[in-house]
Amino acid sequence: MDFTFTAEMIEWRGPAPFYYLPIPKDICEEIKAAAKLLSYGWGVIPVTATIGKTTYTTSLFPKDGIYLLPVKNAVRLPEQLELSMKVKVKLSL
Repeated sequence: MDFTFTAEMIEWRGPAPFYYLPIPKDICEEIKAAAKLLSYGWGVIPVTATIGKTTYTTSLFPKDGIYLLPVKNAVRLPEQLELSMKVKVKLSL
């Protein structure tokens, strides 16, 4: 499954800030339909994401009925991404 979308970067504060892109609801519905086949536990789903020139692997996290795509500092800093910025993503499950 491949998707392209644009989302606004959000922050979740824990011991350190973590940055995420919320997956649009219509895409979340498609992912949920296939989640049992894709998840390796706790509802997380492994993915490959491309932002700008950077491609990386991570896992989607379920949160409040949608999924969140983590944006690692190894991606965020070289791509010059900031909080509240609209970010275009190519996502492969």
